[in-house]
Amino acid sequence: MSSPYILVLYYSRHGATAEMARQIARGVEMAGLEARLRTVPAVSSECEAVAPDVPADGAMYATLDDLKHCSGLALGSPTRFGNMAAPLKYFLDGTSNLWLTGELVGKPAGVFTSTASLHGGQEATLLSMMLPLLHHGMLLCGLPYSESALLDTRGGGTPYGPSHHAGGDGKRALDEHETALCRALGQRLAQTASKLER
Repeated sequence: MSSPYILVLYYSRHGATAEMARQIARGVEMAGLEARLRTVPAVSSECEAVAPDVPADGAMYATLDDLKHCSGLALGSPTRFGNMAAPLKYFLDGTSNLWLTGELVGKPAGVFTSTASLHGGQEATLLSMMLPLLHHGMLLCGLPYSESALLDTRGGGTPYGPSHHAGGDGKRALDEHETALCRALGQRLAQTASKLER
């Protein structure tokens, strides 16, 4: 049996959500658990398009076993009209067997997002990602206001989970508050998972 880990599962188109995932993973590791970074392939409108088995760069593609055996989950996506991106939704739509067997029931989970515009549907996207996790019986972990960065942020950050304002060109880097909130979610998930494992 492998050691406990938090699965940091995300889709990123321009790199901002991937950077958030790395910061969440750092928070998980700061709290003493392994972080397993995984992504999902893009969805193609071409019927013949097939993604390579191994991505050209970045995290490996997630498998259902990665999800089944995790001790907790951080789920991230860029905003798409106030919703999660199609590739992440497509992956989650394929988790029916895990739902039928209750594999994720009682495991902690949190969500994170990045958006080009400051009011681009961050909170709606976070809420949309929570819905399938609730159906799986996961325990949702947000960010409490005891995290001072929630009160100080001038970019992203919500009690529903970390968010990032990437700017219209997608090049605005995570600021200190957004980074702190990502790490705080990672720590919170790891600490909660450790308490639940006892």
